[in-house]
Amino acid sequence: MSQINYPKFANECLQELIEKQDVFNVEYDIDGYENWFYNDATGLLTFSTGEEEVNFKYLRVGSLSKNSNTWKWSWDNDMISPDAKEKLNCVREFGEKYDFDKLTDGYFESSEEEAWELSAITAKLTDGIGVYRPVSEHLLVFIVVKEFVDTESAQLIKERYIECDVHDYRRIAFVCKHLNHTSKVGFEESFETHENMELEEEEDFQAWCDECEKVRQKEGGWNDKSMVFANIKLVCEQCYFEMKELNLGYK
Repeated sequence: MSQINYPKFANECLQELIEKQDVFNVEYDIDGYENWFYNDATGLLTFSTGEEEVNFKYLRVGSLSKNSNTWKWSWDNDMISPDAKEKLNCVREFGEKYDFDKLTDGYFESSEEEAWELSAITAKLTDGIGVYRPVSEHLLVFIVVKEFVDTESAQLIKERYIECDVHDYRRIAFVCKHLNHTSKVGFEESFETHENMELEEEEDFQAWCDECEKVRQKEGGWNDKSMVFANIKLVCEQCYFEMKELNLGYK
């Protein structure tokens, strides 16, 4: 296996990123928007001014603490979802293949200059179209911008998520009014589920209690009467699986 000179490779990635940034900024003019917001649940990075907005899919690469001058890869961050971490596997695997410690160690002393290098490498290995670093005083978060998402598609993605008072943003789930976090009432599902599973576009997490199942069976399925009895409510995905664990102890 041929070896790669890390400093040379990192510099080449950085120069390539500079060219990408020029194209990205000209095409989308993100500095012209007043607000920015990234959501790890939806995977969308949004720039907006009033009602006008532009959306992108992104990868959160890592963060640099200006207080301690340390870098932390997102895959080493317990606050990052497993799905988001998995998208960075190719970077770690590349580091393991060529024995580049900077790409395999989760946390180490670093600088902003090196953080840009690491982000440039990630953009190279994940086919990113640019890198964005939100303005922050003490913690610098580095994001690889993957692709533009049109407004209609972005709205459809956002509609599949709900802001939970306990769990922040999570995918939506539908449960009957009787399911709760404290008492066992049974747990019936429209299909077998597990946490962090991929859903088809037309699928949603749906569950109801034993009493709702009795009414549903009596009515021959879901109809106006059984739906009124269930009085379906929206919860987040995490709440859904907490209710499932309470009733079934599936873990």
